[in-house]
Amino acid sequence: MKNKKTLVLGATTKPERYAFKAITNLVAKGHSVLAIGQNAGEVAGVKIQTKALPIKSLDTVSLYLNPARQREYYNYIIEAHPKRVIFNPGTENPEFYQLLALNDIQVEVACTLVLLATNQY
Repeated sequence: MKNKKTLVLGATTKPERYAFKAITNLVAKGHSVLAIGQNAGEVAGVKIQTKALPIKSLDTVSLYLNPARQREYYNYIIEAHPKRVIFNPGTENPEFYQLLALNDIQVEVACTLVLLATNQY
């Protein structure tokens, strides 16, 4: 399995949240994980940043933000130019799909947890 450097956007230290579970599972599967959330903290050894920091060589962005909250990250994600953006359940955003497609970034409407569990990540 190839290590896919992944940014979890909407990260949290709350264990019941899917973003928390995604970070934990990504780390367990050997992926490099970066995390940005509203509050600083740490999950599975990954520090949650509260500001968007420059990122290079990003494979995947896994979104856990509703469409209205995604807008402030449009340019950031496009400039980071990941290979793909995973829109987890509840984050679907046709407006953003179009912007990503225009910038040759793959859109995947899926669940990071399911992709990891079924070895399709």
